Amino acid sequence: MNTTFERDLDAKGYIDVAVDPSLDIVQEIARLKKEKNAVILAHYYQESEIQDIADYIGDSLGLSQQAAKTDADVIVFAGVHFMAETAKILSPSKKVLLPDLKAGCSLSDSCPPHLFAKFKEKYPDHLVITYVNCTAELKALSDIVCTSSNAVQIVESLPADQKIIFGPDKNLGDYVKKKTGRDLVLWNGACMVHEIFSQDKIDALRAEYPEAKFIAHPECEEHILAQADYIGSTSGMLKFTIEDPSSTFIVATEAGILHQMQKASPAKTFIPAPPNNLCACNDCPHMKLNTLEKLYNCLYYEQPEITLSEDIIARAQKPIERMLEISEKLGL
Repeated sequence: MNTTFERDLDAKGYIDVAVDPSLDIVQEIARLKKEKNAVILAHYYQESEIQDIADYIGDSLGLSQQAAKTDADVIVFAGVHFMAETAKILSPSKKVLLPDLKAGCSLSDSCPPHLFAKFKEKYPDHLVITYVNCTAELKALSDIVCTSSNAVQIVESLPADQKIIFGPDKNLGDYVKKKTGRDLVLWNGACMVHEIFSQDKIDALRAEYPEAKFIAHPECEEHILAQADYIGSTSGMLKFTIEDPSSTFIVATEAGILHQMQKASPAKTFIPAPPNNLCACNDCPHMKLNTLEKLYNCLYYEQPEITLSEDIIARAQKPIERMLEISEKLGL
């Protein structure tokens, strides 16, 4: 890689090369995928044009598991940094690319591993469960990883007297505490997207659309979850909107999921729950750093690449494997 690219990655986080405007970028991405034996993963929160060219669309862990099953040599993860790390953990022999290295995560950033390690030392008799939305280093400090869809069942599968630290999301942890009745020790972290929904604006929407179902992600604050008709992961919310007979839904999570909801149920109406600012919907600024142009350059130049030490990969694999074992036993 030349020095210009190195400077771009250091300063900007992506390959900053202009794409010929006459190029059929979608066609070129398809050609490069075939040429390089690559697979493109897109999280539900990506822009619709990226979702539409992806081989797989879904939640972060599910995407990484899907990629691990393929015979692809290259994984392009259109998501955020911790998601690409998870793909690398599950597919250490594959090259994992992220269109923009600065596509981070406010939740992941809210839990620096060195501080969490100190926190963990205060509770030596506690089992550590971490939400998958965290860094590889944090996973390496954990006993079990969970997702928003299996966190309750993972905790319930453990002995009633097992002491537990849960991190990094305090809202998900609080939701799990209420559902399980367990006294979890919570790390004080949160997702910026799920913490700025406006109660007043949601109330106004519900008054305007009294027939609408209000659905929310468990990373939302307690007062938002308290009024939800359904609480679940992004994939769970999508499934609910497909199966529920209601024709209108107010959706409290990142607005990117509405694209898949509308595709799956074109006759239904989906309204993003508004945040407490002037925006009409709640977008994750980190997720939206990825663009088609960055994805094209990423695949063309095979940079930026996600690299992890063998030690971190080995240690981070164990809590993920423990989660998968428990999930299999529970039939999840």
